[in-house]
Amino acid sequence: MRGWVMLGAVLVSAAPALLQAVELRLDTTAISEAIALGNSPVARDRARFHEAYRITLSRPPFDFVEVVTPFRRVVLATEARARAGDHRFGQREALEVLAGAPAQIGVYVEVTFHPLNTYVLVPLYQVSLEFGAGSGRLEARSIDRQPRYGPRVDGGPAPFAPGAVAGGAVPGRSQPMLGATIVAVFDGEVLGSRCDEGCDLVVTENQQELVRGRLTLGRLR
Repeated sequence: MRGWVMLGAVLVSAAPALLQAVELRLDTTAISEAIALGNSPVARDRARFHEAYRITLSRPPFDFVEVVTPFRRVVLATEARARAGDHRFGQREALEVLAGAPAQIGVYVEVTFHPLNTYVLVPLYQVSLEFGAGSGRLEARSIDRQPRYGPRVDGGPAPFAPGAVAGGAVPGRSQPMLGATIVAVFDGEVLGSRCDEGCDLVVTENQQELVRGRLTLGRLR
């Protein structure tokens, strides 16, 4: 019972809080909390945590956005190892994950194309953050456009989880591209606190706005 009480306390502290500054550099306590959450045997606790990091767009072909902060990156990496039957993911492994993407905020835009589309390549979508009247905008540091040839399976490994395959099945000559994941990376140090109280995530193509959604990093961990 004591173990479950301790785990419950970790899950409460790991849950997204109200309007705090997102943690760009995790200390050992935060890393331990992220690992404990990723190893939680209670699937609904992990699902509830991840729900806060999804922004619904629902404007075809754009479905939703997933945000990956450094804290969530450790949770996802822990979950990926646990799915493979390895529960030895610890501080050293977490630090290696974070070292590969220091202070990085990842934005994953999920797209589903019309089944009769004629795309050969993923359109050149761009992703940026806008900070309100006269406050400017920040372009993504890098953008990776990953095609998807199979159906997106809800409840399966997320495309942004370590080891997951975002593109689905290997395409054949007659197999259409059914969707894509647009991976936009923002430098958290450059972003600073400008999204803590809210900013707009904007997707454009050829400088034409296609969709936008509200991102409040201060509500995330």
